[in-house]
Amino acid sequence: MKILWRLFLTFFKIGAFTFGGGLAMLPFIQDEMVRKHAWITEEEMLDIIAIAESTPGVIAVNTATFVGYKVKRFWGSLVATIGVVLPSLIIICLVALYFKDFLAIPAVAAIFKGIRAGVAVLIFNAAFKIFKKVKKDALSYILMGLALLLSVWAPFDSIFIIIGGALVSIIVHLLIKAPKEGSHVA
Repeated sequence: MKILWRLFLTFFKIGAFTFGGGLAMLPFIQDEMVRKHAWITEEEMLDIIAIAESTPGVIAVNTATFVGYKVKRFWGSLVATIGVVLPSLIIICLVALYFKDFLAIPAVAAIFKGIRAGVAVLIFNAAFKIFKKVKKDALSYILMGLALLLSVWAPFDSIFIIIGGALVSIIVHLLIKAPKEGSHVA
């Protein structure tokens, strides 16, 4: 029971004190899950990010669900998911009560301007950390470059970039790497 409470509080804290969505939360999730609590490894974190990004839903919620499941199966996934969602739900309910008045406050506008700048840095930081841990070969550099080009200069949705990268990787493996690996078998 104690681990479930810690899981809930950890994800509640992540949900309450990070702004900018799931990508901005990833450095905090990684720090809490891998470094502070050692509930998952760096490799598991990368796998969870890949799965959470490529499955339907919000990346922070998907990540919380996967980490919670890894830590304490069904109940872990439930409390982690509730923990990460609850702060946003509370804040949105409060903002909805005063929505018109809220946006007109100059201090609020200034706060959100600063938050946007911080979120951009957090997202860049998460991308850089993931880049450092990705296996680097010619194919991964080509795929990362294409993904960057398509996401910045073309109107491609990120899911199509992810699926395209997976398909190219599968095709390259089947056409180039698998035949080479099979030729060594006696």
